[in-house]
Amino acid sequence: MPHRSRLSGFIIDCNTGDLDAAADFWAQALGCCIADRDAGDETADYQMLGDTPGDLHIEVQKVDHPSRVHLDIEADDVDAEAARLEALGAKKIAFVKRWWVMEAPTGQRFCVVKTKHPELGVAWNDWP
Repeated sequence: MPHRSRLSGFIIDCNTGDLDAAADFWAQALGCCIADRDAGDETADYQMLGDTPGDLHIEVQKVDHPSRVHLDIEADDVDAEAARLEALGAKKIAFVKRWWVMEAPTGQRFCVVKTKHPELGVAWNDWP
């Protein structure tokens, strides 16, 4: 199915008891600000950074697994993009709420998420 996708941004996964301190560190380290301290929902703790380079979506997330950074690919059709990436060798790990957690052939985890602001950000890739 024809669809579009692009790099959305990065999620900084932090195994921490103090998400405020973690978000403050990353905001200062990257030269950004905290745009939304309550970007998460009842099941996830996120803080969104603002004034990011290239309008990338960058969030700091409190997690139970080891700290790491993962990227998000946004698409107008999450299932079609996940299928395209599977054809390239990625594996679907889990569907969580509205997005796919996937694993590259080289082991890195990443997410395929629904586009939030199609009018912002870098140019789209159009896929047949």
